[in-house]
Amino acid sequence: MFENIKTLLLLGALTGLLIGIGYFIGSLFGVGLFGASAFFLLAMIMNFSSYFFSDKIVLKMYGAREVSEHEAPELHSIVSELAQNAGIPKPKVAIVESATPNAFATGRSPKKAVVAVTTGILNLLSRDELEGVIAHELGHVKNRDILISAVAATVGGAIVLIANYAGMFAFLGGGEDGEDLLGLIAMSILAPVAATIVQLAVSRTREYKADESGAKISGKPWALADALRKLQMGTSSRPMRDANPATAHIFIVNPFGGKTKTLMNLFSTHPPINERIKRLEEVKAF
Repeated sequence: MFENIKTLLLLGALTGLLIGIGYFIGSLFGVGLFGASAFFLLAMIMNFSSYFFSDKIVLKMYGAREVSEHEAPELHSIVSELAQNAGIPKPKVAIVESATPNAFATGRSPKKAVVAVTTGILNLLSRDELEGVIAHELGHVKNRDILISAVAATVGGAIVLIANYAGMFAFLGGGEDGEDLLGLIAMSILAPVAATIVQLAVSRTREYKADESGAKISGKPWALADALRKLQMGTSSRPMRDANPATAHIFIVNPFGGKTKTLMNLFSTHPPINERIKRLEEVKAF
């Protein structure tokens, strides 16, 4: 419950930041409320597009190939059993040809979901550990985190883009007086930082929630904890060098590998692995 409330507050802050930027820019031309309304409408349009097309883009980006039960019987068996435990339709199953051990889920709703795993993770984990990972991804599907991530990424991206244009406008002499100019410069610097921090906080919050949900779905919190240990080592030794930073948040662990340093936690798409493991070890088996 706490993680859900935290997510709503963060999304509210992100949306409020976008509307505030719209109001500020509109006020420069004497139409503050119109600017706020226009930016809110822009966010809704972008979210709609992202919600319906982001899954296809991500699958194509990583060359995910849908596989049949005949091609991957054990993987399908795990997904089918865990989807039943989660009380959701069985998602489609896809495999990504990559030595980096990782997994992700996508799709705009539980009925349209796809769970994708890399060949690297299939070669690295035991069945119990793989069940823990798949359960985590099904947790994302059940919690509709894909929609939440799309909203956060789209609104955050819009803020960064708008702030960049505002900065260009300021340096080209925009604004009728010195206060307007300083305001534009400050916004162009601070808004992207604030949006990025909030967006990443949303991602980390949903990872904790998916870990918790995955532990309940599989009934094996220890298996997911063991899998995370192996994945941290696996991605560190074999990082996914062709991964897109904009989609790093969809994976169960950071595809670029490396242990998260304390001072960098604020700008990480994922919570520290050690903290995730600690929380899982405090969960009783179901």
